[in-house]
Amino acid sequence: MADKTVSKHLSNLERQFAANDPVLQKTAKIFQDLDEIEFELGLIDNDETTARKTSWWPIVSTLGGYSPAKSDFVNRYLGVQLHTARHKFTVLQYTPQTNTATLPGTALDADHRLPFYQISRQIDLVANGEGSKLNGYLELVTVNSGKLKNKLLIDTPVLNPAAENPVSGLLRKYVIGISDLVLVFNDLFEADADLIKDTLAEIVAHQDANKFIFVIDHSEITIDALKSQEIAASWQRRLAELGIHTGQFIVLSQSGDTSLFDQRFNNINNDRSYRILGTLENSIRAIDDTIFPEVEEALTTWKDRCNASTLIVLGFVVMLMLFAEIAVGILELLIDPLIGPAILAVLIGVLTPLHIIVSRVHAKFLIKQLHKRQKQLNLSEDLAGLFEKSLSFWRILMPITDPVGKTKKNRKKLNGLIEQSKDLVQALNDQFSHSQQPEYRSQYDAYSYADSEEN
Repeated sequence: MADKTVSKHLSNLERQFAANDPVLQKTAKIFQDLDEIEFELGLIDNDETTARKTSWWPIVSTLGGYSPAKSDFVNRYLGVQLHTARHKFTVLQYTPQTNTATLPGTALDADHRLPFYQISRQIDLVANGEGSKLNGYLELVTVNSGKLKNKLLIDTPVLNPAAENPVSGLLRKYVIGISDLVLVFNDLFEADADLIKDTLAEIVAHQDANKFIFVIDHSEITIDALKSQEIAASWQRRLAELGIHTGQFIVLSQSGDTSLFDQRFNNINNDRSYRILGTLENSIRAIDDTIFPEVEEALTTWKDRCNASTLIVLGFVVMLMLFAEIAVGILELLIDPLIGPAILAVLIGVLTPLHIIVSRVHAKFLIKQLHKRQKQLNLSEDLAGLFEKSLSFWRILMPITDPVGKTKKNRKKLNGLIEQSKDLVQALNDQFSHSQQPEYRSQYDAYSYADSEEN
């Protein structure tokens, strides 16, 4: 089999992080090793990469109710006056140009470097046909603001009972999942309970990820530090009743102090690194935990159906032989030392290709089911590709239901990749601990602490 070529996307990522982020550069190389395994298993094509499962941009997003608090804060913080569509999910990206440009949602769906890549497929799963109406849900806006350099901000639409539908719910859930930092404005919790039910469930589900800042907007008045603490404590108690027990609380006042936001924004690159490493480990584990079991179940079903069909045909043949024995008597021919083996050889010669044909027919039905199952599980890997790769001649004839590639050798490779990803998490942790630098240097010489020490 031909070796997999390195994805252009991965090559660009390695070059991008080579100079300033050796941990992510190493992460890209582990993704490349994972790609080679998945390519060998038929799960991805030669030009694809598992690194596209998550955005490599640091991402900040906003959630809010129907008041203008969210949009007013975004304009003040970025130092611009944006007039984005309040009913769309708007991705804000830095541009050195002074003029703001608005691009359609299809620009996000088609660009693997940006969030919402191929999101139209997921949209069609919850609302068939809506994926073609992507421009009604998404937009990309370029903004000349230094606050956005090397990061993206996703401004979610206001919660409007008349505009909420399964697609907006899916997109809001997706945004919370991929974000490194989510600014949740307090007017969100003033909306109708049924309207925010799904969003609240997502916040509760992700609360331990340390990605939420709850913004309490009192920007119209001046509030001292003691009063701010009281307001934050009051909201903390209120959200605890909703099941939210973690997260940072910031009270906006007329003073316009954004230092706390700046601190979190400045740390977002590290949050992004941990998120990507988490995606890497989950992708590796998914092969053993999800992909192999799904394909093995399909192979077992396929084998059962094929055997049942062959047994039906064989039963029909036996029945014909019984009728022939009753009518003309052929038992003597079957036990004849010359004619008997010849009849058996003919029978095997007929049943074997028939079994193969039946197997191919049943396989087509199961391939369609696997395509549907892949979409339901939101997997980028081609389950049907691994299934088809497991339909070799001898696998059709022999009672084998394990997918091809489910071997000790591959399991050892996957475990090795998991250990490498954990080492990178440790390396990322060590960047915040001077006491660990000697050990870090010995294990990751390529990361070179010499430059940082000279500075």
